[in-house]
Amino acid sequence: MSEGFAMELCGNRAAWQIIPDGISAIDLESVGQRIISAGYTAEIQSRLCWTFTGPCDLTLYPSGKLMVKTEDKTLAASVAEQHITSWAHA
Repeated sequence: MSEGFAMELCGNRAAWQIIPDGISAIDLESVGQRIISAGYTAEIQSRLCWTFTGPCDLTLYPSGKLMVKTEDKTLAASVAEQHITSWAHA
C-alpha cells in the first residue's frame, strides 16, 4: 500500500495490479494519451482495455486499474506513482 493506491502482486509473480484510491472510472482515451506522452507505445485500444509497451508492459482498464507486467517491484511502484499523480488524476 502507498498513498493514493493499492499495489497487489498477481498470482504469477510477474505482474502487479495498481488500484487507485477514489477512482471508479476513467476516460480510456485521455488517460491512454497521457501514457503515450510518457513514452509508452499503445498496442490494443478497445473499450475493454488499452495495452502499452515500454519500460514494462501495461494494461489499462476503464475502472482506472492498471496492470504492470514486471517482476521488478521498484519499477512497478514507480509506474504506480506516475499513474496516480500524472495519468489517472490529471
